[in-house]
This record gives sequence, C-alpha cells and structure tokens, in this order.
Amino acid sequence: MLGPVETRSVSPVFVGRTDELGVLNDALARAAAGEPQALLLGGEAGVGKTRLIEEFAAAAAREGAVVACGGCVEIGADGLPFAPFSTALRALRRTLPEELAAAAAGQEEELARLLPELGEATAGRPYDEEGMARLFELTVRLLERVAADRTVVVVLEDLHWADASTRHLLAYLFRTLRGGRLVVVASYRADDIHRRHPLRPLLAELDRLRTVRRIELGRFSRAEVGRQIAGILAQEPDPAQVDEIFARSDGNAFFVEELAVAAHHGCRTGLTDTLRDLLLVRVEGLPESAQRVARIVAEGGSTVEYPLLAAVARLCEDDLIEALRAAVGANILLASPGGGGYRFRHSLVREAVSDDLLPGERSRFNRRYAEALEADPTLVPPGERSTRLASYWYHAHDAAKALPTVLIAAAEARRRHAHSEQLGLLERAMELWDVAPEAVRAELRPVDHVEAFPPCGCDPKTTPLRYIDLMAEAAVAGRLGGMRERALKICKKALRLLEDEDDPLRAAWFWGQRSRLTQSLARGDGWQELAKAQELVRGLPPSEVHADVLSNVAAWCMLHEPGPGALAAAERAVQYARMVGAQEIELNARLTLGGLMLDSGDVEAGLAEMYEVKDHVMRHGASLVMGRLHINLPSHLESVGRSREAVAILREGVELARKNGLLDTKAWVWGNLSESLQALGQWDEAAEAGRKVLGVGLIGKASGVGASRLANLALARGDLAESTRQLAAARAHFGTHDPAPQHSLPLVATEIGIAAGEGRLLDARAALTQALDAGFPPGTQRYGWPLLLAAAIAEADARGLPAAGPGRAETVERIRTAAKSLAAGAPVWVAHEAWVRAELHRAEGVLVPQTWSEVVTVFEPLERPYDLARVRHRLAETLLTSGTDDDDRDRATELLRLARAAADHLGARPLADAVALLAQRARLTLAHLPEPSRLAPVEPAEALGLTSRERDVLRLVAAGRSNRQIAEELFISPKTASVHVSNILAKLDVSGRGEAAALAHRLRLFPPEAPAAQAAG
Repeated sequence: MLGPVETRSVSPVFVGRTDELGVLNDALARAAAGEPQALLLGGEAGVGKTRLIEEFAAAAAREGAVVACGGCVEIGADGLPFAPFSTALRALRRTLPEELAAAAAGQEEELARLLPELGEATAGRPYDEEGMARLFELTVRLLERVAADRTVVVVLEDLHWADASTRHLLAYLFRTLRGGRLVVVASYRADDIHRRHPLRPLLAELDRLRTVRRIELGRFSRAEVGRQIAGILAQEPDPAQVDEIFARSDGNAFFVEELAVAAHHGCRTGLTDTLRDLLLVRVEGLPESAQRVARIVAEGGSTVEYPLLAAVARLCEDDLIEALRAAVGANILLASPGGGGYRFRHSLVREAVSDDLLPGERSRFNRRYAEALEADPTLVPPGERSTRLASYWYHAHDAAKALPTVLIAAAEARRRHAHSEQLGLLERAMELWDVAPEAVRAELRPVDHVEAFPPCGCDPKTTPLRYIDLMAEAAVAGRLGGMRERALKICKKALRLLEDEDDPLRAAWFWGQRSRLTQSLARGDGWQELAKAQELVRGLPPSEVHADVLSNVAAWCMLHEPGPGALAAAERAVQYARMVGAQEIELNARLTLGGLMLDSGDVEAGLAEMYEVKDHVMRHGASLVMGRLHINLPSHLESVGRSREAVAILREGVELARKNGLLDTKAWVWGNLSESLQALGQWDEAAEAGRKVLGVGLIGKASGVGASRLANLALARGDLAESTRQLAAARAHFGTHDPAPQHSLPLVATEIGIAAGEGRLLDARAALTQALDAGFPPGTQRYGWPLLLAAAIAEADARGLPAAGPGRAETVERIRTAAKSLAAGAPVWVAHEAWVRAELHRAEGVLVPQTWSEVVTVFEPLERPYDLARVRHRLAETLLTSGTDDDDRDRATELLRLARAAADHLGARPLADAVALLAQRARLTLAHLPEPSRLAPVEPAEALGLTSRERDVLRLVAAGRSNRQIAEELFISPKTASVHVSNILAKLDVSGRGEAAALAHRLRLFPPEAPAAQAAG
C-alpha cells in the first residue's frame, strides 16, 4: 500500500560518526582491560543518538560483550521510578540468569525494589534514612560483580525523561564505579535541557568528574546527508534534492529521513515548514484505523503492551493486526525490544501525535487504559502497574478513582525508596484531596497509605486518613529524597494548619522534622525548632513522639552543649521509650546516654551502656541504630585513648556498611577509622581511610571529617600546602551554620599548626584566641587538649623570634588557664596535660630534663608512637642543652634513635629533620643514619647547604629585617639581598620569609643565649 521505500526510511548504511564511534570503542577496550567506563551522549532530538548506540551495541556484541539497554519512560508527569535500570537489569537477567543470581545473592529482597523478579521486596521501616543509599550501593556492587569476568555494556536512554530517583542513582553510579569490565552509556536530548530542567544540575555535576566522558552529537554535513539519502533510496539522489533536503533539515538525521520519504512520494506541496506538520505527514497518510491505533499508543506511554492495546482499541484482532502492520510498515511504530508491545519509532512523532489529540479524546483514552488495567492487572509488568494506573486515572480527570490509586502508587514508590517520585505522587494526592468525594476519602486509612506518622493515639486501621497525614508523609519523602526545600515548605504549611488545632504531638513531630531540614539546608543548627518541639511535649504523657523529641534533644546537646541537661533528657528519653515500647528510640537514646556519661567522667559506666546496646543490636538487629552504633561507640573509645579497641569495631562497621549499603555510615566509619589509625601510627592506612571518606561522594559533614583527617595527617608529614587545601575543603563541607565543637576545634588545631609552620605566629595566636573566647564545652577534652598543645608548641618553637615577644606571656597564661578547665580523667589526656605544661615551660625558657622525662614516662604505655617520638625528641634536646655528662649524651642518643626510627616509619618529615639536625649539632651518631664520613657538615646551617653569606642573611630574616635593612647592615645592595633571600627560600624548601624564619628558630639554627635552667615549679 505504501510502497517498498516506506519500509526503508532508515538508511541501511551507517553514515559518519567516526570520531564518536571511536570514543565508544575506546571505552569498550578500556573496560575489557578492567577499567570501568562512564559516558554521556547528548544531542538534539532526531540527530541520531539511538542509531549510534545501536551500531556501538552491535559492535560490542561481536566482541563478546553483553549488552543491556533500558530507557526512561515518560508517563505524563509521573515517570516510572528507576525505569531504565529496571529494564537493563531485566535484560541482564535474561542473558545471564545464573551470573546475576549469584551477584544478587543475599540481597534479593533489597534489589527486588529495582527488579521485582528477584523476589518480594522488604516492606522496610519508617524513617529508613539510608534506604535509598543502601539500594544505590547494592545496585552498583551488583553491576560490578556481574561485570567482573565479562565485559558488560549498560545503555540508559532518554535521560531527559528520567525520574529524580533514576537521576540520583545514575549520579551515584558514575561517582562510585570503581571496578568491573563495565561500560555505562547514558543518552539525553540536549535541546530539551532548558535552564530549569531537572537534568541540568546533574549534567553539571557529572562534568566535574574526570571519569565521565561527554560525547556531543552534531548534525550531518551536506555530504553525509547525501550518503544518508542514497541509503534510504538505494540510489544516488539528485544533487538538487540533496541541497533542498539539507537546507530544510539542517542536517538533522531524522528530519532527513522524513523529508526524503515525503519527497519520494510527491508530498512536497503539502508539506509545511512547521515541525509538527512535518512529523504528522506520514501519520496522516495511514488508513484511519492505523491512525486511531497510533493515537491510542501515543497516550499509553513510551511502550504499550499488545494485550493492553487490544483491550483499549476495542478492535477485532484481525483489524488491530492490520492497523498495526500499516503503522509498522510506514515506520511509525516499532515492536518493542522484548517483542511484547509497540512503541513509536521516534519519540518526536509520539509527542506530535499526542499533542494533536483533542482534550476529550485524551481523557477518554486514559479512562479506557485505566479500566482495562483495573480489569486485568497482568496486562503490564508488576513493577509498573500502580504508577501507570495512577497516571491513567489522573489524566482521565476522575478524582474519585485517581486519589486512591495515586496513594497506592506513592506507597509503592516508598517501598522502592523512590522518595522523589513518592513526593510527587503525594503532592498530586493533596491536589486531588478537596475535589475527591467525601465518601472516597472516608474509606482511606493511614495504615494503608502512610507510615511517616500518626501520633494522635488513634488506631490507624480504623481512623480515616487526614490531609495532615499526607503532609507528614510528604515531608519525610521530601527530606529523604533530597527535595528539602519542598519538604520544609510542607512542614511550615502543616504547622500553620495546626495552629487552629489542639494537637501538640503532631505539631511537635513537624517541629522535629523542621529542625532536621533546617540543619540539612544550612539554615541554622536546628535548636530553635527542636526547643519548640520540646516545649510542646513538656507535661504530656509518655508517647513515641515525646520519647523521640527527648532523644533528639539529648543527641543535639551531646554535640553542641553536653552537660547535666543533656544527660537528663537522654535518661527521660530512655524511660519514655521503654514505657511505650519504642525499642529503636530507646536504643538510640541509650547510645546517647552512654556517650554523655563518658563525657561527664564516668568512663566505664558509659562504655558499658554502649556495649549493652551493641550486644542487643547484634543479637536482634536494629538497622536504624546499627549504623550510629558503629560510629559513636568507637568515637568514644578513641576519646579515651582506646584506639585499638575502636579500630576493631570500626572494621566491623566497614563490613556492615558495605554489606547493607549504608552510605552515610560508611563515610563516618571511614573517617573515624582514619583518626584511630593515625593515633596508632598506621598512617598509610589512615590516609587511605580518609580518601575513602571523600570517595563516597557525600556532600556535608561526613566528607568534612575525611578532609579534616587528611589535613592533620599532611601537617604531620610536613606537606603544608596539602594540609591547607584539605583544611579549606573540610571547612567548606562543614559550613558555618552548625559549628559543633567536635568539628570546629580539630580544624583550629590544624590551622594553628599550619600557621606556626609557615612562621605566622600572630595568625596562630588569633586562631587560638577565637577558640578560647568561645570556650571548651564539657566533654570536649579530646579536641581541646590537641588544640592547646598545638598552640603551646607554636609559642615554644617561636621563642627568640622578635615578633613573638610581645604577647607571649599573655598567650602562655591563657593556654595554662584553659588547660585547668579541661578534664584529664583518661590516661591519654593525663599525658597531654603533662605535655602541654612542659611546652609552656619551654616557651618560657625553662628547660628541665625531669619535666620532659615525666612526659615520656606517661606516654610510653600508650599506643601513640608519633606522640611518643615527639616527646622523646624534646627530652633529648633538653638533656643535650642542660646535661654535661656522658650518661646524658648516651640517653639522648638512644631517645633520638628511637624518635628517628618512628619518624622514618611514619613519614613524619619535620620530626625526622629536627632529630637529624639535633644529632648533628650535638655530634651524635645515630645507628640508622649514614656513616659519619657521609654525614653532612655538623653545623646545621651548613647541613642545609647555606653559604656563609646566606647564613648571615637568614639570621637577619629570622630577626624580621626587610631586604633594605639587610642590605644596610651587610653593606650590600637591596637587589643582592633579594637574590640571597630567594636562594635561601629555595634551599630551605619554604614558600616565604615567615616560614623560613620559623624553620630557623624551630631547628635552632641561631639559638639565643639560653637562660640558666630553673625549677619547673
């Protein structure tokens, strides 16, 4: 009927795209070698993205790769959660059933949220904070395991239609993909990505990843258009025809096809220049029955299953098959890849046909789809049923039918951790609420549709669902799905509605949610909102909401203002939770209570409380507590110096986080593990753990902890530039809205160390002053002692600097006063107290071996090799300065030998250099140093390669002289002085005059006249 050329509007010859295909083939080769690849393919509609992917997929299959394709599905405004991933995984399951089953073993219930064929998805728990992250982690690991022994290509098409959950999962996949012979190609329609399109931020984020390659597909040249037309017509086209089609199509491959076929059949005169008319020309040339079927398919979604289409079309089977044959023959429709349904050959044609429908026609088709699906739910795959039914009834404008089905779809989205789609559906339900009949609303029950809350004391099985319940569910969905602005607006609106009701529990619950959202949006520390919730529940009988509010208050205070009030709140939270049977709230509150007890000085009792929680969690399981337990318990162990014990629990936590896909937990555990490993002297492992925190890809406090650990480690290793970079990164992650001491105080300690290392003593003092003015809250000794120590060392090392004199006495006294306010109950902090006291004596010029001997003695039983090496170096220095007999020299030699061994093992370059220079100045030979014949000259300045004149210049630089002042004093020109200073900076490997001066004084290149040793007092 339409002629043979109609079946070949697509050229059998693949035209152009040599460079783009080369990039894809290179990615395939890299993946085959074990380097996973991520690619984004963009181009305008009709430019040939799908054809390029088909050619690449065919080539990959010839190379032995397994290819799995999935496309984003457009269903009205809803979308199907994770649709392209579900389709791709289903294709992998068909091709590699045994391999995929083995890769999913043990996690079938979780992965069933993406691939229902794996089993029944777990119902999950309310407030599963890490449910989505866990699903993402397990999905990535599944793909890596499937691609461990074979090359796998996963194609995800039409990202411009992607639901929010798909976008989040794709971002996570691209950020965390590390292993496997895997190629992931995602395509999108570039001309649809307007300024406010939700895909735009994701593309910007992925652009920053070095592991993601972008391919932008351009239009065809005139020569390529000519080759395309020749392929379509199976003959060389007339050059004038090529010119005309090239001009009208502007090189768009799909438009070339349409224009070539239209021209071949003499449609030129009826063809307008509008895109819509161009796309509808061949549809309107179909028989009426085929046009009607095409209109039905256009409204059914991206792909319509044949049985569903038959039920909606209401044609006898022969007539339907004939209509479909005509549409397929004209290349309007295609059989879907699985062979069970039909889709438009190009989405542009579908959009044009759908836009051409009359309003009444569209709602009628949607009603028929909904009625057919209600009559036989097996007409569509199980994972799509609820979402599609909700969409059909909504677009049929039937509120009575739409409201219940939209709520069912929202509950299904929640079970799949598709919280963004859940929020959209709940907002649609709120839109339908007032227009749905009262009788329909009265039949809805909270137990069937929401799980976020109802703390009203009513039975959720018999009490009708309320609008406020939808708002509660939407607030949680928005928070968990990253739509925090929308969630915050919902909370504010709910609280306004509750002003007219006497419902303090509901109001307190919403204030609690508002507190969490305020913190996550960096609008404040959340205390004002939490205090409002606490005020609302005060005096009320025990309830789950009451217990949860008190538990959150105690946890907030533990981080910000620990003390008796926090302890009392934690105790009441435990009591109330037990009374109402809220076990997970009780366990969380007990965990907080144990930490507060420890911080208040009752160390053993606090740890015992936390270990009891651990035993319960490991025996009975409590996923919401398990992650926090493996963060908090080892953190408190570290706070009292029990690092090895902490490491054992943290390694257990790493495995639990990996197994259960707990993304936030994984980041925090790696951060705490980095701290404990650094304390134990396992610095390479500590650095790796810190990098793994950042590798998780989270934005916020967890990544701030990782950067903070790396900053401190770089400082100890002498890399001031890297330490400065990581310090800035940590501060960016932490933000300024919630200055918790556990985050801010370690950063100040690092800042003081960097400033001192660069010779900026005044900056170090300014940082110290700011911290001391803010004060150290109770329980923050683990952060306060290292900070005071860094400041005391800075003052002691700067003794002799002219700029250090003014203000030294005041600073030393402030440090000494602050030290008296810090608790020192644990042995590690007793040791730090002695160390700080000794450094303050050194800053005052008091050098007494007995003082440093006591410091060494208290550090020797502790597993702190770096700290022990540093105080051994100081004791040796004091012995060599004040001692005169051979015993002192022998003891100093042994101390320096041990300190140098530790410094070399750790890579602590500043400590190693200080030990070496002290040994050379004292003419000591350490066993592991080169033989004396190969040693550098004994004089420290000569050891650094400085000439006599450069030593004179450095002495004046250390005294704070300018180049002009140096020139006047040494009778040289300012230019010559400048050259000497530049040479000195290069030889000392420092970045500026201040750092050079600090290094000179720290290494005592020009020691001042030492005062007589005096008692430490």
